[in-house]
Amino acid sequence: MDVELTRNEAGIETAIGILKQQFGERLQTGVSVREQHGHTTTWLENQPPDAVVFAHSSDDVSAIVKVCATHKVPIIAFGTGTSLEGHVNAAAGGICIDVSQMDKIVEVNSEDLDCVVQPGVTRKQLNEYLRDQGLFFPIDPGANASLGGMAATRASGTNAVRYGTMKDCILSLEAVMPDGRVIRTGQRARKSSAGYDLTRLLIGSEGTLGIITELTIRLHGIPEAMSSATCSFPSVEAACNAVIATIQMGVPVARIELLDARQVKACNAYSKLDLPETPLLLLEFHGSTAGVAEQAKTFGEIAQDAGGTGFAWTTSPEDRTKLWQARHDVYW
Repeated sequence: MDVELTRNEAGIETAIGILKQQFGERLQTGVSVREQHGHTTTWLENQPPDAVVFAHSSDDVSAIVKVCATHKVPIIAFGTGTSLEGHVNAAAGGICIDVSQMDKIVEVNSEDLDCVVQPGVTRKQLNEYLRDQGLFFPIDPGANASLGGMAATRASGTNAVRYGTMKDCILSLEAVMPDGRVIRTGQRARKSSAGYDLTRLLIGSEGTLGIITELTIRLHGIPEAMSSATCSFPSVEAACNAVIATIQMGVPVARIELLDARQVKACNAYSKLDLPETPLLLLEFHGSTAGVAEQAKTFGEIAQDAGGTGFAWTTSPEDRTKLWQARHDVYW
């Protein structure tokens, strides 16, 4: 059912005037900037906001929200614009709050395996920063998304089978409420059950409950060894049976993804691969060198029992990257 949204012309004009005085050149109303913020990789038509404000702090976000709340103007938070679902489209106009310049890694607590970041930090930026400390952030939705946006949409990705999704990796957060108040949910302590779990409430709320301005994120140690594997199956059901058996046997697989025959054909065409065009599982194993080899061997036996063929695994970083890049390019 189509829902018709009414624009608040007077409120929008008033809010833009007030915010222009407060933020100066950081408020942009140019067509190109607005269109850039009114559309992502989606089939929906471009629906630009009436203005874009580039925030530098939670105080900035709070000030913008207070003005918009007073004049009943829609607000759209914007990180990197990698959404496929049209999250940033301004269906009724309004003000876009761009947090991409809030991109500081505030604190890393390597002993406690956590860090504090602003919402504009991207997952690749964070992992590059953490690399020399032997740590990494595991959630990988494919795109180099901002962590604030990943939290707001409860992103998952190919590592979810072992490391969970964003809801499992966020210890606490700071957010601006619809009236402009700034709240903080949770704390860094891992063992705590006091009060409402407001952190989980805000994760996945997609901008409807508040705008996330800071995150405390759980980290993991970089595995000693990683290997990727492929295995073909005569049917989707056979591949699924192999996955079920793998999980039930407790094989700590890090990634396990299913592609049907049509998807494999598309990946071969786009990513220049030569995989058999039958249902396929892509896998990745993390652990010690011996552990990774044992995991691969165990899965190979499970796959064979389920009718799998052509099982092959590699520890080459180049081959692993090529394989998972093909998976991430599935949309194209």
